[in-house]
Amino acid sequence: MKITDFLREKAISVDLQAKDKEGVIREMVQLLVKAGEIKPADEEKIVPVLLAREALGSTGIGQGVGIPHGKSNVVRQLVGAFGISRRGVNFDSLDGETAQIFFLLLAPEDSAGPHLKALARISRLLKDRYFRDSLKEAKDEKQVVKIIQQEDQKSL
Repeated sequence: MKITDFLREKAISVDLQAKDKEGVIREMVQLLVKAGEIKPADEEKIVPVLLAREALGSTGIGQGVGIPHGKSNVVRQLVGAFGISRRGVNFDSLDGETAQIFFLLLAPEDSAGPHLKALARISRLLKDRYFRDSLKEAKDEKQVVKIIQQEDQKSL
């Protein structure tokens, strides 16, 4: 599975402004709204789903990475958003560090396979320090897309 299969180019931001976990989640859901993947009216249905998932255990996996995710029937297929917080956000990460790199995944209720494959793929890629650093240093959204496309090509 390639990240570009589910990550929407219009749902990428290298300048997240949120100062806390809920703010990051809201801002990233808004990226999916802006990209046309979610109706504006459905935003308030999705945020509670993602926050409920966080209540079960933080999706801050450490090393400056957060992967908020959830399932909702407001989407028909797996969709993703990506964001970078230059200042870092307390995301209750396993290592206690702030998170700067965020992938948000949203899958339909009945979709287990693609959702889990996407989580595994992102987690595996983000273990690579060079990849994380490249993303953090990206100057704009186009550069993020290019970095991710290059990584996707390596795994084919």
